[in-house]
Amino acid sequence: MDRIEYIVARIDGDYAYLRKIDSSDAEDKCVARAFLPDEIMEGSRVVYEMMSYDMA
Repeated sequence: MDRIEYIVARIDGDYAYLRKIDSSDAEDKCVARAFLPDEIMEGSRVVYEMMSYDMA
């Protein structure tokens, strides 16, 4: 499976909007915060790998 790196662009309530680090033209991905590590905040780097999100 692929490893995709994101930066948390913004947090809006129970959702976070993730921006791919290697692609500036892609739309932000909306992800429920329940799937993300508790310690995320705007500007955090997260990695999606093996169907889960972890801090980078």
